[in-house]
Amino acid sequence: MNLEMVMQELEGLGKERMKKIYISNGAHEPLFGVGTGAMKPIVKKIKLNQPLAEELYATGNYDAMYFAGIIADPKAMTESDYDRWMDAAYFYMLSDFVVAVTLSESDIAQQVADKWIASGEELRMSAGWSCYCWLLGNRPDVEFSESKISNMLDSVKNTIHDSPERTKSAMNNFLYTVGISYLPLHDKAIETSKAIGIVEVKRDNKKTSYLNACEIIQKGVDKGKIGFKRKHVRC
Repeated sequence: MNLEMVMQELEGLGKERMKKIYISNGAHEPLFGVGTGAMKPIVKKIKLNQPLAEELYATGNYDAMYFAGIIADPKAMTESDYDRWMDAAYFYMLSDFVVAVTLSESDIAQQVADKWIASGEELRMSAGWSCYCWLLGNRPDVEFSESKISNMLDSVKNTIHDSPERTKSAMNNFLYTVGISYLPLHDKAIETSKAIGIVEVKRDNKKTSYLNACEIIQKGVDKGKIGFKRKHVRC
């Protein structure tokens, strides 16, 4: 399948209701409003195709950019490729659920995510923290430095309340992901989340969110999900 064929298929799958939902979350034209589940039959036809993924991502169409993340070859992408994708990721559903997810399946995930976290830019920071969520929720605990993740928890504790809004949300996700999916620091994640307390996240044209990582970790404990790892990160 080429670019034109994929774009036609995506357009045919578009739904006005989904389009409105995406726009309410920050997406803007061009987009079709395709549900992620509806993309799976096309993914099966294409599998991984980095050149096509690059063409789709470059369209600026939200649905095409999302689809690009599913068919991209994470290990074929360089650090500069990921930076270029982040430059075009104009809202959190692209930064955290397309670029960060794709990055998390690469061999350079931690080094790129670390750089983004240190960047001071809201969506890059958000993508960096989100990438660690995808990593911790999928890869074995032994792949991570306990002292590094511990220092990251300290950083969340010291900076979350003063961070940009989207970054706050991703940091909060990191906090409960460590508590649920990274056994060596389960107890520290609980202590840290208690020390942080409620995190207030303001969102454009929406009600303010009040996040409580400690509560989510406890729900994970109650459901016996501690140590949970997902088999696949991408669709």
